[in-house]
Amino acid sequence: MIDVRDLKKEYHDAESPTQALRGVTFTIDKGEFVSIMGPSGSGKSTLLHILSFLDRPSGGIYTFQGKSIDDMTDLELAHVRNKDMGFVFQSFNLLSRLTVYENVEIPLLYSSVPPAQRKEFIEDAVTAVGLADKLHTEAGKLSGGQKQRVAIARALVVGPNVIFADEPTGNLDSKSGLQVMEILDGLHKRGRTIILVTHETQTAEFANRIIRLKDGVVESDKKITARRSVDGDLK
Repeated sequence: MIDVRDLKKEYHDAESPTQALRGVTFTIDKGEFVSIMGPSGSGKSTLLHILSFLDRPSGGIYTFQGKSIDDMTDLELAHVRNKDMGFVFQSFNLLSRLTVYENVEIPLLYSSVPPAQRKEFIEDAVTAVGLADKLHTEAGKLSGGQKQRVAIARALVVGPNVIFADEPTGNLDSKSGLQVMEILDGLHKRGRTIILVTHETQTAEFANRIIRLKDGVVESDKKITARRSVDGDLK
């Protein structure tokens, strides 16, 4: 699904250029659950932004589902991002005065899903994260854990091929964080590709594989033989 070769990203400011990525290479297959870890400044957020079409690399090759990002216009990138990608962020990014239903509906407003089918898609996504009883509750009245579950429902509603999760448990207590990881783990078991950025080792261990970045390069890329389960144990 994802193939990056010698990926580089350089930012320019008034003083000197900053190399956020210095030549990153790896592949991610359809159906994998991959965690990306690294200290602050390692390049993990920059990498996630490029993988999710929110930014373009300065050099190297990025191929998504067989097509190079260099061969796509910004409009094409936006179309693929809305159709094939779902996003879950640490800060939830919900509109607090809109209901759960209205927040989850937002990606559908930019999709090809006919209005007549939206209600079914929204209800299915909200039910999948266990919030069917909150469908018409304003997002601002929900707990942090509930807000993140709404964010997952919003990511799911377009039926994406890959879900990008950027520190999805960072603003949650341990119980709520575990509930969020249980949902992501369940989505992976049903065939979704999950790419997770986290600094928390316990969260990363839900994945099948951990890619560690340091100073803009891949420090290690290892399969996980003992994944963390929803009860907190390694299996």
